[in-house]
Amino acid sequence: MRPTLPLFPVTMVGSWPRSRELLHAQRRLRSGELPRVGFLELARDEVRRCVELQESAGVDLVTDGELTRDNFYSFVADRLDGVTLMTLAELLEHVEDRQGFETLLESLDVPATAIRNPTCTGRLRRREPLAAEDARFLKSVTHKQLKVTLPGPYILTRAFWVPELTRGVYASKEELAEDVVALLQAEVAELCGLGVAVIQLDEPVLTELVFTKGRTRTFMCAALAASQDPAAELDFAVGLINRVTDLIHELSAARSALHVCRGNWSTREETLLAGSYRPLEPVFQRIRVSQLVLEYATPRAGDLLAFGNKELGLGVVNPRTPGVESPTEILLRVEEALELMPADKLFLNPDCGFATFSERPMNSAAVAEGKLRAIVEAARQLRSRTL
Repeated sequence: MRPTLPLFPVTMVGSWPRSRELLHAQRRLRSGELPRVGFLELARDEVRRCVELQESAGVDLVTDGELTRDNFYSFVADRLDGVTLMTLAELLEHVEDRQGFETLLESLDVPATAIRNPTCTGRLRRREPLAAEDARFLKSVTHKQLKVTLPGPYILTRAFWVPELTRGVYASKEELAEDVVALLQAEVAELCGLGVAVIQLDEPVLTELVFTKGRTRTFMCAALAASQDPAAELDFAVGLINRVTDLIHELSAARSALHVCRGNWSTREETLLAGSYRPLEPVFQRIRVSQLVLEYATPRAGDLLAFGNKELGLGVVNPRTPGVESPTEILLRVEEALELMPADKLFLNPDCGFATFSERPMNSAAVAEGKLRAIVEAARQLRSRTL
């Protein structure tokens, strides 16, 4: 039986802005000046503060802010054998279309040294848990229910698969994907055992397949292994995701969640993808997931849609804007969603994380806190109306 939650539960998508001290420690960790145990001690102090802030704000499902991670998917390089963390600048030395790649990075407002990609350079093996140890610590510092985020199997496969570097180890991305799925299945088994309430898979690049008409390079996966046929690539993604979410449902009462957005690497909205989720609607129907976590606070997200019997994690604040949305603005968006789906299917969250990439936070912690408190106040007013 699933744990009871109030109507309109409030949660984050995942990440929280890192302090200057934590960013400095992260750089020292990368350079070898700081041992991992020292970094984790500092990071977990910040996790405690992040949890206290969420509890004070009234958030219903807490995350650890992804504060032990470099970014939402690259952190796996610290915890897996066979993965090398490479900046986009380093990958430029290996990709075939170097000039095209550089041009794309410039147009997307992505410095080649700012984002790191986990690249498969050996056989994959889990050296330590991806998220279970962080979840165990999170459980020890809060009485709230937990939400844990993981990069999905599709984005990991795409990120890992750099043909110029990976073909010597795996004959194809399909072979590589088998090991990726196995790693994630082992991870969700541990998380289910810990009683995590929501396990969220992040698969933001699904939108790219329907919006960019076959582009083969992207900011999130430096050397993209997508086929020229978006339909075939979406089929591939659905198959991988379902193999992970099916295990969640088999092992526990945890909700499986899928986060899909249009990119969260720049505050310049014009550099980010735009378009309705409508082209992905049939894909979402095929993915066996409890909840879709979608951005809807930005006009780039297009029209609101109903998604059958799935819950919706409704994005009601934009993590990239400097101002704090008012509870009234949030209420208007929720009321629009309530015309399409019942109240007990709605969760409230920001569009995306507040610092998807540690070195490129989308906002200050103060503004992020203000946005969370606005969501909580809107949820409070919604609940009072339904009692």
